[in-house]
Amino acid sequence: MKILIVDDNEIDTALLKNVLKSSLHGNYQVKVADSVENGLVAIESEIFDVILLDYHMPEVNGVEMIINIRCRPNLGNTAIIVTSSSQGSTIALECIEAGAQDFISKSDITHVRLHQAIIHSKKRFEMEQRMNESYLMVKNMSETDQLTGLYNRYYFNENLKFMMEGCKRSGLSVGMLAIDIDNFKYINDSMGHHAGDLLLVDFVSRVKDCLRLDGGFARLGGDEFAITLANIHSADEVNIVALRILDSLNKQFLIDGKRLNCTVSIGAAMYPNDAKNREELVKCADIAMYRAKQYGKNTLRFYESYYQKEFNRRFLIQNEINNILSESCFRLFYQPIFCTHSNTICGVEALIRWPDTPQFYTPDEFIPIAEETRLIHRIGKWVIEEAIADLAKWQKQYNPTFTMSINVSAIQLQDSGLINILNNEVKKHNVLPQSITLEITETALLNHNENTVKMLNSLSSNKFKIALDDFGMGYSSISHLNSYPIDIVKLDKSLQSTNGDTEKKKRVLEAVAIMLKLLDFIVVAEGIETDTQLAVCHQLKINRVQGYLLGKPATAEVLEDILRAQQ
Repeated sequence: MKILIVDDNEIDTALLKNVLKSSLHGNYQVKVADSVENGLVAIESEIFDVILLDYHMPEVNGVEMIINIRCRPNLGNTAIIVTSSSQGSTIALECIEAGAQDFISKSDITHVRLHQAIIHSKKRFEMEQRMNESYLMVKNMSETDQLTGLYNRYYFNENLKFMMEGCKRSGLSVGMLAIDIDNFKYINDSMGHHAGDLLLVDFVSRVKDCLRLDGGFARLGGDEFAITLANIHSADEVNIVALRILDSLNKQFLIDGKRLNCTVSIGAAMYPNDAKNREELVKCADIAMYRAKQYGKNTLRFYESYYQKEFNRRFLIQNEINNILSESCFRLFYQPIFCTHSNTICGVEALIRWPDTPQFYTPDEFIPIAEETRLIHRIGKWVIEEAIADLAKWQKQYNPTFTMSINVSAIQLQDSGLINILNNEVKKHNVLPQSITLEITETALLNHNENTVKMLNSLSSNKFKIALDDFGMGYSSISHLNSYPIDIVKLDKSLQSTNGDTEKKKRVLEAVAIMLKLLDFIVVAEGIETDTQLAVCHQLKINRVQGYLLGKPATAEVLEDILRAQQ
């Protein structure tokens, strides 16, 4: 056992040596330092098991030496026993609180008392070390993400506060990047959570290579990450880091033998330019990140003040949608679809509308928000229930072959429960599935998602009709007509002729209509607003027509009046 005596009194030092000789019977080595300074020099060059430290030392007392030792990670693994000529409990407590394991009054030192103190102090110190290791382990678990090893949300928030305080002193800025992995849920759903975890670990490794040493990288949860950059002079520095991250993801990931593309949406914000505190900075970066997703993902967007108004508006609409759904007070309007050969209403398209309230939103405003928040599933279920109930009534009262067209979003096609909702409603109301047309847009088909293909085939096998809406607008692929179980093609109103382009538009419409009819599709012309457009549809023998010239969207009550008159 190696023991260091730190005492400036030669008589007390000699007494300790004699007592050690009696209690330890030669199984020890002793070294003496006559000052705290010399004691610290000794422990820097040699490791001791026990330090016998006099409380009353010249210049620097024993408590200060204890604190100094315990602050040194490589020199703090030694049990400390304080000796003093004083017997007061106040001094003893002061020494214990500073980090000593025991305190002995010099008048009480005997070979038995000192031997016990050494044994107890060493054991007490071992227990303290184990407790400290356990504390550090728990602290590490509470501050880091176990999968990636990154800091978690708690540590991120604490570190961000520290960075912001530092920037107040330096006059520089803090940059924050909010990062969200695009379509990560699809990877988890299609390949399993194990593959998702492997992707996250690989992703984190790539991003780390893009960061400066002072970049605070944290996983906030799921596929959400954040990076803080201290001592920023301009937004260009933040921009460089973000673009470096986007570039690092161009190379495919190899996960379980499969190559995957992984992109991210990044939102950037600056303190104090964009925010005045930590909460505002995080919110601004998140808002910018959502804006990046709206712009097609795999991109970076810096926060701009008008985003806040837009974000607040979107949040308000989301809350209103929830409230409306809880009260079932959306409205359905129905636009007639006419058979061209008979000029009669053969069906309708169900169109959802906001309730008649002072604050009114169009479908173009609230449907995208419903899709992003997945509230579209609840809205879609409500539309299906209302529309099929009305269809059953109209088939019974006016026309047993009457049809109902219901718009279905790409998000709804990912829901395996959609087919059950439809089947339950047609059985409940005794309606044939083939009298219901489910309208989808080509955007739902662009990624050729396996779940979408499976759902469309399932709907078709259950005899529901599938209509491809807005054909001819933007991106239109003929391959979609062969790859999916489509029965009806609805021609977008942009194909209809208007003043000045009648002949050219007519030739395009004629070519598309002929092609679709040769492929045995039922063709519906949308956007009929003039007699000339209607006459062209008759001339081309297009199956069905729809538009404001023939009938605007109307409530169920107004439509029933029209159907009675037609009957």
